[in-house]
Amino acid sequence: MSVESTDAIVIGAGHNGLTCAGYLARAGLKVTVLERRDVIGGAALTEEFHPGFRNSVFSYLVSLLDRAVIQDLDLYNHGLTLLERPGGSLSILDGDHMYLPRDLNGAQQALSRFSKADAETYGAFEDVLESLGDAIRAIASEVPPNLGGGLGDLWKLLGQANVLRKLSAERQADLAELMTMSVGDYLDRWFESDPIKGLYGFEGVIGNFVDPYAQGSAYVLLHHVFGQVDGRTGAWAYAKGGMGAITQAMANSCRAKGVDIRTDAGVKEVIVENGKAAGVVLEDGSVLKARVVSANVHPQILFGQLIDPALAPDRFAKRIDGWRSESATFRMNVALSELPRFDSVDHDEAGLTAMKNTIDICPSLDYIRDAYDDAKRDGWAKAPIVSMCIPTLMDDSLAPEGCHVMSLFCQHFRRNLPDGKSWDDVREDVADHIIDTVARYSPNFRQAIVGRQINSPLDIERKLNMVGGDIFHGALHLDQIFSLRPAPGHADHRMPVHGVYLCGSGAHPGGGVSGIPGRNAAREILKDVKRRRVA
Repeated sequence: MSVESTDAIVIGAGHNGLTCAGYLARAGLKVTVLERRDVIGGAALTEEFHPGFRNSVFSYLVSLLDRAVIQDLDLYNHGLTLLERPGGSLSILDGDHMYLPRDLNGAQQALSRFSKADAETYGAFEDVLESLGDAIRAIASEVPPNLGGGLGDLWKLLGQANVLRKLSAERQADLAELMTMSVGDYLDRWFESDPIKGLYGFEGVIGNFVDPYAQGSAYVLLHHVFGQVDGRTGAWAYAKGGMGAITQAMANSCRAKGVDIRTDAGVKEVIVENGKAAGVVLEDGSVLKARVVSANVHPQILFGQLIDPALAPDRFAKRIDGWRSESATFRMNVALSELPRFDSVDHDEAGLTAMKNTIDICPSLDYIRDAYDDAKRDGWAKAPIVSMCIPTLMDDSLAPEGCHVMSLFCQHFRRNLPDGKSWDDVREDVADHIIDTVARYSPNFRQAIVGRQINSPLDIERKLNMVGGDIFHGALHLDQIFSLRPAPGHADHRMPVHGVYLCGSGAHPGGGVSGIPGRNAAREILKDVKRRRVA
């Protein structure tokens, strides 16, 4: 049995693990990253899924990726290129469509076809989201205070309260509503027409298995609008070469700083001696010693598989055991011999510009509610919510000339099916069902498909160790965010076992390709190293 030593171990080479490793190495620590799979990237991964066709496998768009992470790890100089989309969303409706561009005048013109009142109020609605997005970004970027913490936590609380203090009283009220209301009730308050409510309602159920009228679901809408691209709030981009380009750039940055990144290096357990981390045992039996172990894994994997929950306080162990994880997400890629044509969208310059953005089949809040009810009862939606992107309209490196790839992000699909059914038995049929849904609006879609890649909730769980197939490492509900993520008293990334830190999406601010949990975990680790709390 081989025994090695290092300063810090990072478990998991997803984007947060690599971010954490990069910051630790930048500060002079000797860092080893251990990845269970034979590829790095976690959910930010690009694969060739059909000969000549590549695409992002799981995550598929860039907006939440933190500017400081990009700059501090010098990602642009390590191979990352972002292709900012024209902006807006294209909603496919029965016999019609609604393209909502980023500029206000264009959006109001689009909305006026469905409701003059909605067109008039849209500007105020966007102002609310943009101003609150800036505030939420500031809060999301910092480590939250621990409940019952000491003076340092009090200062954190005061600092973050100061962000909110700068908001007007009206905006503070808007924030309180968005943090507590259902996305359905919130949108009903603003709008009267279905298409705009369906478009923004989808933002409240992305990776979130809830009825659109479930209290607190409006926060998930807010979670998805605090992103930016090069300083432009609400902008979205493709990573050239797919989302794997982000993690490859991070890996290049890490290696330039001396980080040792190992694949096929699954961790069997974290070694705990006298209540402190002492390293890890790998699945091949080898031992790597370290006093710092930073885990980019789901909280229930960390305390359940890698660490015996009995080593944590009983309250913490019960909290993690009851951690809710189910995003009800089904993810597909298709290789296309030609560009899909949607009945209601002209393939002129304006139509192709619209198709460079997200293309949604989510026409109303009732549609979302029906999808939820079907999935709750039968396992999956009869009429699924489908969000599509065609990155090859901006990145021709992903497919042969004249061909395209499309990503399909679909809701709602339960992780556990009724009557003992397995996703292994129905995944192909469900994929056909999703294709049929898109083909209703695109007559050439089915025959254009030359290959496909399917990831059911079970596939996501198996491949990425995301319990419940949850793309966020845990539901973004009010009792699982901010100082309660993942547990009261441990929102600062420090776990109950001394020297163990959580650096993945199970920590604040949650899921999405932001790098914030990894960066903030590294900052806390370095504080402890400086204060000699860990060797």
